[in-house]
This record gives sequence, C-alpha cells and structure tokens, in this order.
Amino acid sequence: MSDATENEGRTGDGTRAVRAGLPEPVKHEPTLPGPVFAAHFHLPGEVTGPYAYGRDDNPTWTLLERAIGELEAPGREDVETLVFASGMAAISSVLFSQLRAGDAVVLPSDGYQVLPLVGAQLEAYGIEVRTAPTGGDAQLELLDGARLLWIESPSNPGLDVCDIRRLTEAAHARGALVAVDNTLATPLGQRPLELGADFSVASGTKQLTGHGDVLLGYVAGRDAEAMTAVRRWRKIVGAISGPMESWLAHRSIATLQLRVDRQNATALTVAEALRQRPEVSDLRYPGLPDDPSHKIATQQMRRYGCVVSFTLPTRERAERFLTSLRLVEDATSFGGVRSTAERRRRWGGDAVPEGFIRMSVGAEDPEDLVADILRALDQSAD
Repeated sequence: MSDATENEGRTGDGTRAVRAGLPEPVKHEPTLPGPVFAAHFHLPGEVTGPYAYGRDDNPTWTLLERAIGELEAPGREDVETLVFASGMAAISSVLFSQLRAGDAVVLPSDGYQVLPLVGAQLEAYGIEVRTAPTGGDAQLELLDGARLLWIESPSNPGLDVCDIRRLTEAAHARGALVAVDNTLATPLGQRPLELGADFSVASGTKQLTGHGDVLLGYVAGRDAEAMTAVRRWRKIVGAISGPMESWLAHRSIATLQLRVDRQNATALTVAEALRQRPEVSDLRYPGLPDDPSHKIATQQMRRYGCVVSFTLPTRERAERFLTSLRLVEDATSFGGVRSTAERRRRWGGDAVPEGFIRMSVGAEDPEDLVADILRALDQSAD
C-alpha cells in the first residue's frame, strides 16, 4: 500500500470529502475537470485503453466512482465502485446480476416502497422472495438456502436499524452474499463494507449530492467477480449516469461532511422538540437515546442521518400540518439542503398510518426550523 493510500485512510471526513476523487494537479487545468460529453472516443486499431464507448465508461464517471470509493472504503484498493442513472438502477443491478431462477433472496418487508415491485419481478423470473422486518434482526430466520440478503438500515421510512455485522456473518456462514442499502446513512454515517457486507448500494439522489437536482445511484463492492457481473448488467440495460449529473455529484461531495454534520445535528434538535409534543406519536430517530434502535445504531453508525419520522393523529391533521409549514417543502425524497416532509401514505406503498410523516431536515438554522415546525403543529390543531 502506498503512503498516499495509507494517509487517505487516516484523514478526517471533511478532508476526504473535499479531496475525494480529484486527479493529480496539472498546471493551468481545473482542480475538478469539467464533464466529458462523448458518445464515442477516438479508437484507431485494437480496442485498448479505458475509454471506447460512452455507455461503457466516461472520464467523468471515473473520477466520481473514485471519490465515492474513497468515502465508502477509505484506504482500500480492493473496492470497485460503479455509478448508475438512479438509486433503483443501482439496486436492480445487484439483484438481477447476482440472482438466477431457483435462487432465494431475503428482502426487508419495511424497506423502500419500490422494493415490492422489484420482488414481484424477481418472482416472475423464478426467484424465491422472502421478506422480514428490519427491526430485531428478523431476516436472520430466513437465511437458510438464500443466495443473497438485502439489508436496508436504517429502513426507509420507518428508521429501524438492524445489526449489519451479525446478519452479514450469519449470511456468509450460509454461503449468501450481502448487500446493504446505505442511502439514509451515507458513507460518512456508516460503512457497510467495513461491517462485512459484499455490496454497499445507495441512491446518490439523496444526501450524497444533497441539492435535489441530480438523479444518481452507485454500487461499491469488494468481490471482483460479483462486481464484474454488476458492470455487465449496467452495460446490458444502459442504466448510466449522464456526464453532467456525474460532474454535479462530484462537485457536491466536497460539501458532504459540512452538510451531513449540520443536518444530523439539526435532526436531533428537531426530534427532541417533537418529543415534547403530545400530538406526536411513534417518533423515530436513531440518534435519540430512547429510540428503540439507538443501542445498535451507536455500535455501527458514525452519524444518525437527517431523517425524522413521526405520526400525527389523523390524515387531515397531517395534511394541515404540512400546509402550515413555511420552511419545509411538501415533497418526496430526502437529504437535501432544503427541508422537506411528506405524508408517506399518499403513495400507497408503505405500511404506515395515514398520519405518518417522513421529514428530511435540511441546512436551515435549527432555531428557525424548530420554530416553524412548532408553529405549524399549533396552527394545524383541531
């Protein structure tokens, strides 16, 4: 291992985020080269070199993939990262490249709302789909004979946490691969590969890029053969990130640590304020000392995320609350610098109460955000 690689593993999160994936400096050239727009590249003679056709590779992807890899697995050279057009493209690439007819996969029953659609498609291809909740490590009971375990921790939108290392060790003992959806935590909050997982998968649309203007996904993996299959799947389906989106994502990573620390601290402040309100029930945030997931979260997470979930008494109360907010946008997704919230049941895919709210805490001043939330709660009262 080179001195540079060793130093990379020892630097702080902020330093690593600011410098992640940057090329060696070249006089009179930009620190971060602009996006490369190319469907094809000059290719005389034999097909050699890294770039031949724009569906397979792009210099802008290369720098972004290097940056994400340095965050997911600092100091390690055996990890490959691939970027995709969206988080679902990344998720699909792992599931559909690793599973065959007759295999069994274990999915969370309380995960991202598109997972059931993926599960139905897997079943149509002759793959057995087993599901169990994230909390209580319930997926452990379904591992016998499984080819792949899919973990989502913290879960979206319920914010349950499972013991990733325990589940991973149990899955590996049975010959199964393990993939962890790391979207809510980000690589600064949790490193699934260090916890033993084979894949760390995420939607870069969320806090990784953090501005609500980019669709992106990625897969980081430490098994060369498995990642070759993921790369092949990306080529087959063409689920590639555009060069502009990739460049915007790389640019945004430079502020990741600043955004994550601000948003995490404010999320805890918001959760503590909500805990005092009698109309709020089922409040979840892993950073709260009395949260059911706090103990295991403290063992495997370095930061607890920017999402807080809670339930208001009725659908009508939740809708009035959302309408009364001034600093929080009623929008889906999460992780952006502008706070958002939504009533998740409106989509119909999550098994949550009608008054369930998923709130993504942004980078506003904490006191302003808390004041807006408390005012909206008061104003929305019956």
